[in-house]
Amino acid sequence: MLAMTTARAQTVTTATATRQGSRPCNADAAAVHRVPGTRLIGAAVVDGIGSNPAVARLAEIAAEVIARVAPRKTPVLGILAAAELVAAPADRNPIDPDAVAVAAVAEPGRRTGIAWTGDARAYGWDGTTLTQLTTDQTVGEYLRANSGGGGPVELLAQAHDNWLRASLGRSSISTVHTVGTDARLVLLTSDGVHDHIPHKVLEALVREHAENAQALVEAVVEVAEPDETGYRDDATAVVLVTTTTA
Repeated sequence: MLAMTTARAQTVTTATATRQGSRPCNADAAAVHRVPGTRLIGAAVVDGIGSNPAVARLAEIAAEVIARVAPRKTPVLGILAAAELVAAPADRNPIDPDAVAVAAVAEPGRRTGIAWTGDARAYGWDGTTLTQLTTDQTVGEYLRANSGGGGPVELLAQAHDNWLRASLGRSSISTVHTVGTDARLVLLTSDGVHDHIPHKVLEALVREHAENAQALVEAVVEVAEPDETGYRDDATAVVLVTTTTA
């Protein structure tokens, strides 16, 4: 008896979207890069701290550096390469311009590697559940992780969720964290997305648009709501979707 086998090919589809908020400059940036001659793809979201032309320019350059270096050297080294753009002596405070970032490297048939600094995030979608893969490097998250939680602590943590414990300007090999995932869809976001969309709503958007990468990122950045004062943050997203075809 002749055994028949069907070869299946995997491909990675990417999409990016960004939407300017209330401030005069969009200080977010995204980049995607495919290494020539390979199926390796690097992607990055960079969220500049503040809003002026220098911050916006840094975000653009850093995103491109990360997207190009990460698939060649690892996501951690991609972020550290971008960190050299704003590296400063330990006694310099504040660093300006500065930013936070998240990077992903995808290749068909392999786990997706992720690294981040600050409060830019990565999520993974397994076809059923959207899981936050990264942990915000903020004072608020530090309080939650080291206090046991509880009402008063949570209120204090919420008041410090925008206090960063890490950024590109302060990055080192010990502060850039990493994680791997087998999720077929990976979503990278700036805090203008995840701080302004409840997790259940974000999960519903991924479920609805999982088969259309561009529709997903466009929906994500548009749905992000203004805060109670009417302020709307810049919102940026990148999605990497691995699909299998016969």
